[in-house]
Amino acid sequence: MSDTIIHLPGKRPLRLRWLLKMAWRDSRRNRGRLALFISSIVLGIAALVAINSFADNLRADIDRQAKSLIGADLVIAANKEIEQDQQQLLDSIAVGGDRSDEVRFVSMVQFKSTGGTRLVQVRALERGGFPYYGAIETEPQSASRTFREEGRKALVDQTLLLQYNAKPGDSIQVGNQTFEIAGALHKIPGQTAMTATVAPAVYIPRHYLEETGLVQKGSRVSYYHYYKLPETTDPDKLVKRLEKRLDEAGFGYDTIESRKESTGKSYEDLARFLALVGFVALLLGCVGVASAVHVYIREKLATIGVLRCLGVSGKQAFLIYLFQVIVMGLIGSVVGAILGSLIQLYLPELFKTFLPVEVTVAVSWAAIGQGIAIGVVVAVLFALLPLLSIRNISPLITLRAGIEHVSKQKDKLRWGVYVLIVAFIFLFSYFQLGTWLQALAFTGGVFVGFVVLALIARLMMWAVKRFFPVHWGYVWRQSLANLYRPNNQTLLLTVSIGLGTALIATLFLMQRILLSEVAFAASENQPNMVLFDIQSAQKEEVANLVRQQGLPILQSVPVVTMRLEEINGLTGADVRADTTLGISERAFTREFRVTYRDSLISSEKTVEGTWQGEVTNQSAAIPISIEEGYAERLKAGLGDTLIFNVQGALIPTVITHLREVEWNRVQTNFLLLFPKGVLEEAPQFHVLMTRTDTDEQAAVFQQTLVRQFPNVSAIDLGLILETLDDILGKISFVIRFMALFSISTGLLVLIGSINNSKYQRVQESVLLRTLGASRKQILGINAFEYLLLGALAAGTGIILSVAASWALAVFSFEVAFVPDLSPLLPVFIGITALTVFIGMLNSRGILNRPPLEVLRREAA
Repeated sequence: MSDTIIHLPGKRPLRLRWLLKMAWRDSRRNRGRLALFISSIVLGIAALVAINSFADNLRADIDRQAKSLIGADLVIAANKEIEQDQQQLLDSIAVGGDRSDEVRFVSMVQFKSTGGTRLVQVRALERGGFPYYGAIETEPQSASRTFREEGRKALVDQTLLLQYNAKPGDSIQVGNQTFEIAGALHKIPGQTAMTATVAPAVYIPRHYLEETGLVQKGSRVSYYHYYKLPETTDPDKLVKRLEKRLDEAGFGYDTIESRKESTGKSYEDLARFLALVGFVALLLGCVGVASAVHVYIREKLATIGVLRCLGVSGKQAFLIYLFQVIVMGLIGSVVGAILGSLIQLYLPELFKTFLPVEVTVAVSWAAIGQGIAIGVVVAVLFALLPLLSIRNISPLITLRAGIEHVSKQKDKLRWGVYVLIVAFIFLFSYFQLGTWLQALAFTGGVFVGFVVLALIARLMMWAVKRFFPVHWGYVWRQSLANLYRPNNQTLLLTVSIGLGTALIATLFLMQRILLSEVAFAASENQPNMVLFDIQSAQKEEVANLVRQQGLPILQSVPVVTMRLEEINGLTGADVRADTTLGISERAFTREFRVTYRDSLISSEKTVEGTWQGEVTNQSAAIPISIEEGYAERLKAGLGDTLIFNVQGALIPTVITHLREVEWNRVQTNFLLLFPKGVLEEAPQFHVLMTRTDTDEQAAVFQQTLVRQFPNVSAIDLGLILETLDDILGKISFVIRFMALFSISTGLLVLIGSINNSKYQRVQESVLLRTLGASRKQILGINAFEYLLLGALAAGTGIILSVAASWALAVFSFEVAFVPDLSPLLPVFIGITALTVFIGMLNSRGILNRPPLEVLRREAA
């Protein structure tokens, strides 16, 4: 026994080998309980490893498939017709290489076989080698080449063909021309399934574009130029050299490297967000770790007292149990890493709707190593809180168990542990989010969530104890007393289950709130059909058609396109030369769509200044109104002057009115508003808004519109609402999938907490049964206690979710907070019922056996 005796005189050696041996021996009788310790952190680590592994694989695949993201070495885009000097610049870039040009715009098309109509993105692509990398994937495969070479043929998005029951060989009308469908379009370089849902594409040969009659004055058209550069030319260096000329021309540009960088950043942001959701699950598990270790140490008091009597110091006793925690944390982290590596096999399928590349599945050792390290560190940090009390346990506990076994003195190391926990959360969130401010916000949010849940639990415990219903029946009183008795589970379950519930409930609420903001199509007297690209000569004829169909004309406005030339004497060149001005260069390259009228509409409200609705003296600067947010971006205010170019005519204006615009209203809202008496003779097109009562009425109207006015496009807002609902549903499913880790971890913590207090419950139940309590009464006590705990946890989480949804709606999305609480009832009932079920399932062994047998088994 000499190896186990520690001598008291002098400084005591730690004797690491002996401490490890003692930790191993002491754990042998309690490995089942320590397994629950492991389970608390497994899912959190699994979520982190799965997301980080997927992010690593996605990053590698984006690097490998970068060229297919844009299909060319360089892409130059413009939103206006190319002028002569600009054309020379574009031609010079193609010297020694190849170029393909494409024109894009939205328009109505009609399927001749069924008569169905749809707003699509028309892409007129000329002959050439595009895509130079990757492929336009079609069925049949040859259609991607032949549609440009064999007459009037088109490629149509596969989803459209399925939706309108069409197939290759059928006909589709685009403007004034009819094209044969050469093939089904499956994938375009850089396009995701999500973008295809929002804007399904129809490809036609470029040389038939003019015959369609769809590109007219005021039409919103984009021009794309794809380049295959010589191998000796570096696209990024070329762009850098031409940057000034491209900016002056108002061209946008993209290279393989810039697209790779922007695409990678977008999906890294998503991965970081989901990793934070997984980290919340890990933090929940660590709450379970702290609780499990706390109960574990309380049951080890006698053992620790004996060790202290044999000469083991408080520090050595502390290290014995710390080693157990480290090993359990390591095992749990390894199991979680293995599970996470398996889960990531499913993630490419889960995210495929959002991804522009094919993601391969491979083991990411970096993600596994990071997950294991984080798991061990966080588990140890949270376990330190109950472990520190071991240092102050008195040897006298072996003689008198009733004495105070822990010193009442405040332990400064506990505050140090709290600081380390907060610092670790902050640093982890900083490396995920990349900014100190966002990391601080996340850390603060987690802290507030835990504190609020803990305070509500404490408040409930105080209220039950303070206002205890002494006149209730025994079963009810005993159940309520269990909420505040020693070693109760109220605080633990409220925090763990409540936070998991809060995540899912917040998601449901925000999805409903955001959908309600765009659910205007179902509102009475609100427009749900928008007609645009109506030429001035067609205005009355289109209006008559609307009336003939029995539809109301809710709004009809003229639209004039123009460009900004100067702001207070500053040109685009001045702004590019002096970046300290803070004015975006895009203000001088974008095309503004402006209207004119003599009054404000219901979606507009005066912020400052006076609106002058009509101009009689055109020799002076024209008074205009500007939306307040855009005025801030232009660094402009009342009295500032702007000069606009309207089809070559320069119009000086002065800002005399600032207004607030409700952009979510179904109105033709504009950044800039001119008074009457200025733009009436300018080239313009018109927008008309109406309302259809049924899908059938909308379909008949659109078919008639396409036949009589093929250049006029119609936006069915009801279809947009369905598309948005589908998109939000897919996004919310991904987030719910990650939130499932949190709620599952909460349930594991629940199971662990119930098991940790099982010995105490055994003693209580045996005592009650010995005193004559029936099985039914004990069952009722347990059931009502778990009902109260589940209801408290779920209710607290839902309250927190309402507060979080309010904050997100008001401060992040800037929308009215009008929550739909209907999804919260199933969440509340489900979580509560699950808590009762798990609690009762765990208690069945106590009720089904005689008291003496149970006591012998627990004491063995």
